Amino acid sequence: VQLQASGGGSVQAGGSLRLSCAASGLTLDHYAMAWFRQAPGKEREGVAYTTGDGAPIDYADSVKGRFTISRENGKNVFYLQMNSLKPEDTAVYYCAADRSYSKIRFGVGPFAFWGQGTQVTVSS
Repeated sequence: VQLQASGGGSVQAGGSLRLSCAASGLTLDHYAMAWFRQAPGKEREGVAYTTGDGAPIDYADSVKGRFTISRENGKNVFYLQMNSLKPEDTAVYYCAADRSYSKIRFGVGPFAFWGQGTQVTVSS
């Protein structure tokens, strides 16, 4: 059972990236999902949260209106569309899944599954 994050890269400020998190060995229908990030020297920060049903959806204030978490119906992949990227979005991004939305929403780990992280670098 694993989560595989991908899609990171280097972009200029104002650009866009889409991160993907592919799940194997579990069915995302039954899980809450989230994206977290951690910048050098900073604590891990929750970015976006949702469930297999697609609701609720919530975002950190720092990314509201710019990032969108989504999942393709019936597929074991979820995404983080990141638009209008800023240098302060630079971080390693991780995907996570857990049976409990409240655990994942309020960062009360450990979570059932973590992806390995993908680097996002935004230059000014």
